[in-house]
Amino acid sequence: MNLGQNISLAGANPVPIVEAATTTEPLQTTASSTEASDPDHIKAYVANYYSQTPILADIASCESHDQQFNTDGTVMRGAVVYQDVGIMQINETYHGAEAKALGYDIYTLDGNLAFANWLYNKEGTAPWDSSSPCWDK
Repeated sequence: MNLGQNISLAGANPVPIVEAATTTEPLQTTASSTEASDPDHIKAYVANYYSQTPILADIASCESHDQQFNTDGTVMRGAVVYQDVGIMQINETYHGAEAKALGYDIYTLDGNLAFANWLYNKEGTAPWDSSSPCWDK
């Protein structure tokens, strides 16, 4: 994939296609993993993962406070919209089937981050517009 390549959506500005950092070692992505539940570790992991698109790291902080899992080990769900899942608050009703068809498991940290990157390449920041007052500074 060419990082300079753009995609065009009707009525939208072209969105540069970017890939997530490939040097990031996957975290243990189960709820029982210590590193998957440490906010500082996850924040650093997400910043590295999205080094090419730091706006996505900002969105993760605003959407979920850099958490994939709750303290009881369950996947984080939206406080307002229960169908929003994980660190990037991917809506399972709108995107769950597509994520699964593409091979992304939004219930894991790496799957949630990877699908969010794919979604960003497709739609830009539009899927996270409701939290833009937090990250669009």
